[in-house]
Amino acid sequence: MKSFDELNLIDPLRRAIADEKYEVPTEIQAQTIPDVIKGRDILGCAQTGTGKTAAFALPILNRLGAQNRKSIPNSPRVLVLAPTRELAIQIGESFATYGRHLRIKHALVFGGVSQVNQVRVLNRGAHVLVATPGRLLDLMNQGHISLDRLEVFVLDEADRMLDMGFLPDLKRIISKLPEKRQSLFFSATVPPKIAQLAKSLLRDPVSVDVTPETTSVERIEQRVLFVEQTKKKALLEQLVRSEGVGPTLVFTKTKRGANHVTERLTRNGIKAAAIHGNKSQSARQRALEAFRTNRVQVLVATDVAARGIDVDGITHVINYELPLEPESYVHRIGRTGRAGASGIALSFCSAGERNLLQDIERLIGQKVEVDADHPASAVAGEKVPTRPQRRGQRPRRPGWSRETSASSGQGAKQKRRRPKRKPQGAKPSKVAAGSRS
Repeated sequence: MKSFDELNLIDPLRRAIADEKYEVPTEIQAQTIPDVIKGRDILGCAQTGTGKTAAFALPILNRLGAQNRKSIPNSPRVLVLAPTRELAIQIGESFATYGRHLRIKHALVFGGVSQVNQVRVLNRGAHVLVATPGRLLDLMNQGHISLDRLEVFVLDEADRMLDMGFLPDLKRIISKLPEKRQSLFFSATVPPKIAQLAKSLLRDPVSVDVTPETTSVERIEQRVLFVEQTKKKALLEQLVRSEGVGPTLVFTKTKRGANHVTERLTRNGIKAAAIHGNKSQSARQRALEAFRTNRVQVLVATDVAARGIDVDGITHVINYELPLEPESYVHRIGRTGRAGASGIALSFCSAGERNLLQDIERLIGQKVEVDADHPASAVAGEKVPTRPQRRGQRPRRPGWSRETSASSGQGAKQKRRRPKRKPQGAKPSKVAAGSRS
């Protein structure tokens, strides 16, 4: 497909597409939009950054615009479920952008903020509702949302929904959907639980798979630096100050770790902000906007909060800590290879993370190249630097580090406790002398 004109969208959408200077549909858009317009259910396997949001937003707006019906208070015609607030906001912005020449109203519903304004918008009526599962269920239970008139249901980032423990909420929401509806299901990966959920939700779906795991990372330059856990902060600071390093996204495994890394960078004169689940919605939005407008160079994020970070021009993604799930690695580094652009992904690997690196390499089907040019990378034998060996000390096992010693007990010796010696001439205690029973 060579142009959007071949999709036969209504004129207001064509004008919006021209405003955005879109010319050629991405692969997922070309494969998805015609079938969505026909009313077919979709099972889409696609990463973020492939144009997935437009792949379902454009045909939905095409349907609503052609019908030109008024919105009904508290009864949306379209429901889009997203796992995080950031992604929900991003999807809402896309509907606003593509529907700028249409009289289509949309509402956003997510937690972390007061529900007052959200309820007010719902009472006025919205054609499209973009929501996160928790707040949606809360408002449904309060009677502020009815799904009886729903016509289209979109489940976005389904794999992340399950990672975040939303499966029980999803099942409750799906049980409230009308039988007659169109369902669009998108996920970056399709493990067994996702496949089972899709089977229960979709009817004779069209399968679209445009981003195999092994090809989504090919355009990104990937390197690993072997470094002790205690030296990661200093290495990160050194890298961020290097020539050619622009907007940088740093990933940690925990919220606390994200805060510590951000504080260290800020204390040393590097403008940085953190984004994770413990931050308020307003704080997360301020951090994201500051990063988008280059007021901070480094955004430190956890995996959950990172879904929805859609920022152009990220030059580097740095895995300060390797993820426990190898699929998350693909999601992480994809933030720097947006819409066909190239990027650089650097991973810090301590001795205790070797098995995580091996899992990642098995998933992507290639070895991650060791950064031989950086002095902090122990390329000789690909071993993590160890503490200097004292004279006469027994050699340690290969790959020893303080981290592995503390976490797994390998290479550590148990200290033998010596019995305390009583001072000479000390009187025996009354208890020891048997004065008490």
